[in-house]
Amino acid sequence: MNSNFETLTKIIKSRRSIFPASYIEKEIPITLIEQILENANYAPTHKLTQPWRFVVIRKEAKTRLGNTLAQLYKENVGASQFLQKKYDSFLQKTTQADCILAINIQFHEDKVPNWEEIAAVACAVQNLALSADSLNIGGYWSSPPLINHLGPFLRLKENEKCFGLFYMGYHNEAAIEANRTPMTDKVNWMEQ
Repeated sequence: MNSNFETLTKIIKSRRSIFPASYIEKEIPITLIEQILENANYAPTHKLTQPWRFVVIRKEAKTRLGNTLAQLYKENVGASQFLQKKYDSFLQKTTQADCILAINIQFHEDKVPNWEEIAAVACAVQNLALSADSLNIGGYWSSPPLINHLGPFLRLKENEKCFGLFYMGYHNEAAIEANRTPMTDKVNWMEQ
């Protein structure tokens, strides 16, 4: 079998969400972050709109993001639903990650339907997740409802929207086998 296919299959099947609590204190070199983002840039895109937009959040900006998320949580959750543990988790996760990528979409409603832009960005995120995993950099795509309020923090343009935060960090987690049902349960073949 083709060695490129074998390598790709191994990376795809071994990729897992690695959460910030598992990250170790080790800085991801900027050159690797740039290479990961470069691979994201090669996702399929209808009419070449290339709708993915990323904001790289590192160092002190992570603390500002954590404070912003915690404040947004406090402002948007009623006092009866407020959980201190949840509030604290925003501050903790942002400090545990070495780098956080805000996953944004620039819509081109005059060219393609929004769902196609969302699909293209999801493909870009898959490219970056596989790229990070191949470098032993853990990743986790988080999409809390609070991202709808991050526009000002991320300085999004009018036609842009945040679709999540991709937390990244080196880790020492052991590989675990994927929990997938057989593909044969999900495919119907038509030949006539």
